[in-house]
Amino acid sequence: MYLIDVQGTLIDDEDKKPIQGALSFIAKLDKPFVVVTNNTKKTSEEFYKFLFDLGFDIPKNAYLDPFMVLKNSLHVRKVCCFGPREFVEIVESLGFENTIINPEAILVTSSRDFDSNDYASMIEMVMGGAKLVGMHATSTYAKEGRRYAGVGAIMKMVSYASGCDYEVIGKPSPTFYKEALKLLRVESFEDVEMISDDAVGDLVGIKELGAKTTLVLSGKCKSEEEALHVRDSIDKIVQSIGCLNG
Repeated sequence: MYLIDVQGTLIDDEDKKPIQGALSFIAKLDKPFVVVTNNTKKTSEEFYKFLFDLGFDIPKNAYLDPFMVLKNSLHVRKVCCFGPREFVEIVESLGFENTIINPEAILVTSSRDFDSNDYASMIEMVMGGAKLVGMHATSTYAKEGRRYAGVGAIMKMVSYASGCDYEVIGKPSPTFYKEALKLLRVESFEDVEMISDDAVGDLVGIKELGAKTTLVLSGKCKSEEEALHVRDSIDKIVQSIGCLNG
């Protein structure tokens, strides 16, 4: 059984088109699978439709993103969102109040527009009692040929600066992966293989839960050397998902 990442694994980081071999891999799969993405820029319904329109034959019950886990895992009402406007609007549509005044939690997703003032606000709010929550813990993300610090890196920084722990909603949190396990209708990760381009942000966490792991070099990670520091958490390395036999 498979858990399959999206960005850098099924679709290209730059043009958001299917990576060579990705469509046929999904189409030919004769094993249960769930597509697990850290999407926080579109509603769950919109991003699922985007993938479907690209040609990915993904059943609706084989898709999972952080928004689908957020409401049942974060039991607060007042949050301060750090991220693009579309992220804020989606969070508000889920029933949360976005405010800078005494938030119970701060929700952080990826943004190239973060500056020192944003980081200062995060630190101050957390030190003031707000929970520190990452929508996911991606190590880096690729944009226009460069790699930027992901939410996981920001969580580490703010946690270190504030002395406070943090929570993660999406990958690689055990809560998120266990929701994916429910969709696979199994109770153990032993027969599950995770395929992703993010060795640190995706694979290390699920390896600790007992799953098999495959790193593809079609996204943020471009060579085996870049993953040497977590090589023990990776069972297989291939150029792209098209190199695998479903």
